[in-house]
Amino acid sequence: MIPSADLHTALRRYWGYDAFRPLQERIVGSLVSGRDVAVVMPTGGGKSLCYQLPALVSGRTAIVISPLISLMQDQAAQLAQMGIPAAVLNSAMTPAEQSNILREAVKGAYRLLYLSPERLAREDTANWLGKVPIAFFAIDEAHCISEWGHEFRPEYRQLNRLRDRFPDAPIAAFTASATRRVRHDILTQLKLREPDKYIASFHRANLRYLVKQCDSKTQPKLLIAAVRAYPNQNVIVYSPTVRRVDETVDFLGEHGIAAVPYHGQMDSRLRQRNQERWMADEVPVLVGTLAFGLGINKPAVRAVIHLALPKSIEQYYQEAGRAGRDGDPADCALLWQTKDVGLLTFFIDQLNDPQEKERAWQRYHAIRRFAEGSACRHREICLHFGETPKWNACGVCDICGDPPGWMSAKASAKPIAAAKAVPKPKTRRESTAARSITPEADTELMAFLREWRRELAQRRGVPAFMILSDATLQDLSARRPASRDELLAVSGIGERKAEQLGGDILAAIREFHGGGRAAEPAAPQISDPALETMGLLQQGRSLAEIATIRGRQLGTVVGMVADLVEKGRVDFQEGWIAPGQLAQIEQAVRSVGAQWLKPLRAALPASISYEDIRLVVAKVRRETAELPSVGGL
Repeated sequence: MIPSADLHTALRRYWGYDAFRPLQERIVGSLVSGRDVAVVMPTGGGKSLCYQLPALVSGRTAIVISPLISLMQDQAAQLAQMGIPAAVLNSAMTPAEQSNILREAVKGAYRLLYLSPERLAREDTANWLGKVPIAFFAIDEAHCISEWGHEFRPEYRQLNRLRDRFPDAPIAAFTASATRRVRHDILTQLKLREPDKYIASFHRANLRYLVKQCDSKTQPKLLIAAVRAYPNQNVIVYSPTVRRVDETVDFLGEHGIAAVPYHGQMDSRLRQRNQERWMADEVPVLVGTLAFGLGINKPAVRAVIHLALPKSIEQYYQEAGRAGRDGDPADCALLWQTKDVGLLTFFIDQLNDPQEKERAWQRYHAIRRFAEGSACRHREICLHFGETPKWNACGVCDICGDPPGWMSAKASAKPIAAAKAVPKPKTRRESTAARSITPEADTELMAFLREWRRELAQRRGVPAFMILSDATLQDLSARRPASRDELLAVSGIGERKAEQLGGDILAAIREFHGGGRAAEPAAPQISDPALETMGLLQQGRSLAEIATIRGRQLGTVVGMVADLVEKGRVDFQEGWIAPGQLAQIEQAVRSVGAQWLKPLRAALPASISYEDIRLVVAKVRRETAELPSVGGL
């Protein structure tokens, strides 16, 4: 048994904290004692430390299973910054890189080794792991093993072999979003032996849940007003489809808001670059599909905005939970439309397995009750996960508190205000550091240190938060340490961090005292998407070429060009349509009308694309609008 004093010494030395957060010390104690563990802890609750610290002090290797490559890479890089040896093994690496990690792991060179469930399922991986000095297995996103979970992944089912293949190795299951039924299924599937169970509260008091039903006209206005309410703050916008992602980025750009897209159909290098720009605070807003964000380890996200109804409360809770991981106030806005219901039910109807379909319907009814309900949002989420709060009103959500001004879609949206204190039975969680953060931080010094951190992160090629967290910068700005001993009193700076960065930090503070100030931040380059597209058209570029140049889907570019044609800003070009198809589409328009595209799609051969129909309809609508004595079709 490792003494508690040793755990606290490691916590101070590597993480820079004097005390654990609620449940962390007990979870760590269970793992170092060699017990199986099941942990349900919300995003931002400090789950990763619960298996990283035991791995560090064990002197052996913890095998961490995660489906999220980006998260594994971020955690390994962050551990390296702290001086803790860790590695990720995945198929994206060269054979030589993989071979080196395999050899070093057998030698016990790593305290943490990250693998995907697919990799672990391979027979050669299991054989090789038999030679590795394993401390324990940590299963992240453990709800993926349950068919009752909102993100069931068949490859996770194969993890039930771990107990048989490695009977002496403890297994720890971690999840942020699991109902009582899913929690029981996790214990059964992983064959946990009398596990110590730790279930944190699902109530995240620093988050303000805001739900509003919109239509196609009000939603864009609300989106603009919402994003403008968080000037120079990090925001995630979730769009339901790839096409909507691109359209949303262009829409924000047209209104002077810098945003980057992120989705699975992008070129991988561009996708990675966009994520890096957002992580480095170069661009404030990232618009992604619902798959984005699961692996995002950025604490200071001030708002998460959903533009469609999620498929379940679990999904919404997990994605909205990307906001406010630093413990500071943040907003989670769900701006949904009635048409979202039709899309969800359409996908449910496509399911063939009766049991899977029934589970999907149950999730659908739960999220719809949540969206349309008039009860406290925080309480409803807690009840969904099997927790019964002793209070009925949180004083924060759109039901219990005062909704922000932007929810009325007024142009003068007010910046985010601090969340109201919740009733006494539930208190706002402390930040990751148990030390209190002095509120009187010098704002000028804070800005100077932010700029210093950003430049250092760029030189090292890592996200800025891996250098120092915002909470640590705030404490530095308040305490203004002038020596190494004073530096060690700052939240988030332990001995390892002081060894690595102490001289640089103290030098930066001295530079500030000598008159150094942060430069005025350069505004992100925001191009007008319509003007950019029109310029490329004038250069003679094809629509496909424009899509490639602008990093957009072809359908997105066609939609924009069609809109420009309809408004008379761009002339229709017959070369956009395949030979012989223009007349066919125009004939269908004369027969069916140009008001709706779906009937036209049904009236035309499958060989004619939706994009071609959209362009010709725009041409007809423009020509009709130019006739003074004729109404619209």
